[in-house]
Amino acid sequence: MRVFVTGASGWIGSALVPELLGAGHQVTGLARSDASADALAAAGAEVLRGTIDDLDVLRSGAAASDGVIHLAFKHELAFSGDFEGAAAADRRAVEVLGEELAESDRPFMIASGTLLLSPGHVATERDGHDPDTAVAVAGGPRMRWATAELVLSLASRGVRSSIVRLAPTNHGDGDNGFMTTIVGIAREKGVSGYIGDGANRWPAVHRLDTARLFRLGLEDAPAGSTLHAVADEGVPIRDIAEVIGRHLDIPVVSVAPEDAGEHFTWLAHFLAADSPASSALTQELLDWRPEQPGLIEDLEQGHYFREANSAAT
Repeated sequence: MRVFVTGASGWIGSALVPELLGAGHQVTGLARSDASADALAAAGAEVLRGTIDDLDVLRSGAAASDGVIHLAFKHELAFSGDFEGAAAADRRAVEVLGEELAESDRPFMIASGTLLLSPGHVATERDGHDPDTAVAVAGGPRMRWATAELVLSLASRGVRSSIVRLAPTNHGDGDNGFMTTIVGIAREKGVSGYIGDGANRWPAVHRLDTARLFRLGLEDAPAGSTLHAVADEGVPIRDIAEVIGRHLDIPVVSVAPEDAGEHFTWLAHFLAADSPASSALTQELLDWRPEQPGLIEDLEQGHYFREANSAAT
């Protein structure tokens, strides 16, 4: 299968490309920079230059493919304070890709998320499909949820569409996401913090397991499938803080909820969430079983703390 992948040189994409190639697929990756293009070519993929704002490029990439996996998102714009702008650009890209794939029975997969999906409860693949999310709404994660629902609705238009809800941390050696940020805050503050009693839970998955799930979904997921890339259903944040404290040799402390914003800055809202999630239905549907180390085991391997270790020496 010839697969067009956006975000192909990103954290998940750079694991997905070799996963697809290793299974005998051909890959064309969208590249917005020379560095991304070089990385894709080195991995054995074809390169299509452009960004998710280049709608004609997206259209041509989809037209030449047997399936599309959309991973790209303007994270820099979102983290700079314009989440709405990033989500709007994402929706435009999805609309163009969906139109090109309509009435073709080709697979179309996008990345979504589990965080804040069903706070305080173990979220399943059946959650989060409230009719209110079928339309784009202003502000917050619901904009991306609405785009995910749009993709699922394409099943009625002859697209084998599916969404993969990612755990908030897709960990592994080289990660620059939430876990790296939490470690960096602990190093800067001199304490490894958690909010309140730290009993709130985060799901997690290794990025190599996520890449394999995308490949299995591309090959076999029925139209309209919701898949969860989750290995650990819910790791207590205090457990994460304790591992970080031990590796950095700093105290592990509770941060009062009213002080969390100052301590954790933009991460506080997410770090306070109790947002466990299950992948039982996904595992049954696609015979997918996470095989890589869990989050705590991965943290214990030490690669998240290399900067601290080198600085200490």
